[in-house]
Amino acid sequence: MKYIYDDLAGKKILITGGAGFIGSNLAFYFQKHHPLAKVYVFDKFRSDERFPNGHFKSLGHFQNLIGFKGEIIIGDINNPQDLALLENREFDYIFHQAAISDTTVLDQELIMKTNHIAFLKLLKIAQKHNALMVYASSAGTYGNSPAPNVVGAGEVPENAYGFSKLCMDESVRKILAEDPQRRIIGLRYFNVYGHNEFHKGQTASMILQLGLQAIKNKKVRLFKHGEQKRDFVYIKDVIQANVKAIEAPVSGIYNIGSGNARSFNDIVSCLKAHLGEFEVEYFDNPYSFFQNHTEADISLNEEYLSYIPRFTLEDGIKQYIDEIKAIAEKY
Repeated sequence: MKYIYDDLAGKKILITGGAGFIGSNLAFYFQKHHPLAKVYVFDKFRSDERFPNGHFKSLGHFQNLIGFKGEIIIGDINNPQDLALLENREFDYIFHQAAISDTTVLDQELIMKTNHIAFLKLLKIAQKHNALMVYASSAGTYGNSPAPNVVGAGEVPENAYGFSKLCMDESVRKILAEDPQRRIIGLRYFNVYGHNEFHKGQTASMILQLGLQAIKNKKVRLFKHGEQKRDFVYIKDVIQANVKAIEAPVSGIYNIGSGNARSFNDIVSCLKAHLGEFEVEYFDNPYSFFQNHTEADISLNEEYLSYIPRFTLEDGIKQYIDEIKAIAEKY
């Protein structure tokens, strides 16, 4: 896709969480389309450390960056000494993707320190260099509020992750109220899927998880009765939104989704179109909190962000299916 931002030559671009799912896709986008830009990835990378739920504490993985030619800075956003590595590099753009994104983590203190407090410190670095800050917020800020989800309404998170993201957004609102000239764009991601998400493990998208189940077991398992709806957004649309934020005329917070909620049963139908028939088993949802319907209101995005999603669920899965098959064969 040809974007209108053709001249980032010599610009310094920092991507926190750059070895993760969305961060690595951003890094390769800039490397491919803006080879004269200077791209920096900041990530703590995978270790053996796990949360009590068994999930890895870091989702950054070296395999996501194979072929990346920019500079890699190894660091933890919670470590002041590591953040100091960024102080004097004079970045023009900061794409902040680093976070604890696992909604089943119960350590509220760690979530708040990682997602909110570290973000405030990065905002100071951005202000010091007059850099544009584009950061990852989340549809988790809406909790189970009725869809469609509109920025500024129904912001009632039901887990610590969603609350931490809402705290980020509220801090930005306060900053922009005091200084409307600050350059800060918050992107509330809905259910993102696509290339390089495999190392998210059990927190990867339902599209990947169901695809792998179907290939390996000829059967998938869904919460009863598969009619829960999500706004699934393909990774290329998410990258489009991040890139278009560079020239957004108005700072603020934007929903990034397809604008169209689809059910888990819809995923099954799309997968069957590519993989053939397989069994579907429905079981009781064991979670006390579960979003039953999310759908991004993106009515303001075309005007202020020039963001128009290009991929339906069918289009995204069609592009993604060969990678899902390759993952199933390899792992």
